[in-house]
Amino acid sequence: MRANRLKAIWAEDKAALGGWLVVPGGVSAEIFARSGFDWVCVDMQHGLIDYQVGLTMLQAISTTETVPIVRVPWNEPGIIMKSLDAGAYGVIVPMVNNRAEAEAAAAACRYSPEGMRSYGPTRAALALGRDYYPKANEEVLCIVMIETREAVENVDEILSVAGVDAAYIGPSDLGVSLGVGPGYDNQAPEFAVALDTVLAACSRHDVVPGVHAGLPEVSRKRIEQGFRFVEMCDDAGLLGRGAAAALAEVRSKRLEAS
Repeated sequence: MRANRLKAIWAEDKAALGGWLVVPGGVSAEIFARSGFDWVCVDMQHGLIDYQVGLTMLQAISTTETVPIVRVPWNEPGIIMKSLDAGAYGVIVPMVNNRAEAEAAAAACRYSPEGMRSYGPTRAALALGRDYYPKANEEVLCIVMIETREAVENVDEILSVAGVDAAYIGPSDLGVSLGVGPGYDNQAPEFAVALDTVLAACSRHDVVPGVHAGLPEVSRKRIEQGFRFVEMCDDAGLLGRGAAAALAEVRSKRLEAS
């Protein structure tokens, strides 16, 4: 089985930079994967992507050295296992609020005796290596999302669960839960305290701290704070901002010429 490159990056205490896919389609996945990201996530929760299209996107990513990750729709073992069987190197599991939910997520990612994952790596063994089974428990990542007030309050018990590799902050849901509203870089004091609380817990439990940053400038800030699994942009956002900027440039030049 090919080693998970993210683990090597983290072993050097470096930040792994990621792209995010919400638009269904193999070509956009391939474009992102060939852009040089350390990892790219196929978002099957809030993205417009179902399982079959997600599979083709994982195939496109796998033509590169970029590590394919899936955010599953929910903390449900069936879709976690199917995403790993499709060739994801790890899953991001939303709304993990307590120890029991963290245990369920970790168990779905690992074969017995570490977990309860059912055997059947249909594409994973083809794409990642025929020796997938004996090495998968070590290479596959269970990444739990910390995105509510309850999760922050329970962060130590969540991150103490064996098999949890990284904690990933969803800033918008966290902001909503804290009552300060959604956003990538919320300036509310309670939001900053929550980030610091998760970072400190990650350090105590030797878990990789991750965050959805959304924009390059926010990404740089989060890396300086100590986050090591950082999403910095998504396909829909880049497309929208790029199209708007190009259109504004042409319109301004046309007005100047008239």
